[in-house]
Amino acid sequence: MSGKDYSYKSHGTNSNGNHYCSRDYGNGSNAYHYSNSDGSYYYSNPNGSTYYNNGNGGSTYTSSNGYQTSSGYESGNSGNSSSSGSSGSSKK
Repeated sequence: MSGKDYSYKSHGTNSNGNHYCSRDYGNGSNAYHYSNSDGSYYYSNPNGSTYYNNGNGGSTYTSSNGYQTSSGYESGNSGNSSSSGSSGSSKK
């Protein structure tokens, strides 16, 4: 694959210092990401999957079919947790 396969729809930084970028991959396929001043960031990918990182070591990946994997969050048990839900990907 050579070159970029998308065009920018919009991008910028808001008054709180949070960056966002929206891309058009064609054929109705869009994606966006944002990066916050607190170190957290979120990606919504053109295949429907999402990724969130809270900036403190915790992250959650949700596949396009709703399978979710999280790691790094403090809880009663350690390690990774995975779940599958019928509700699909959650959007932020």
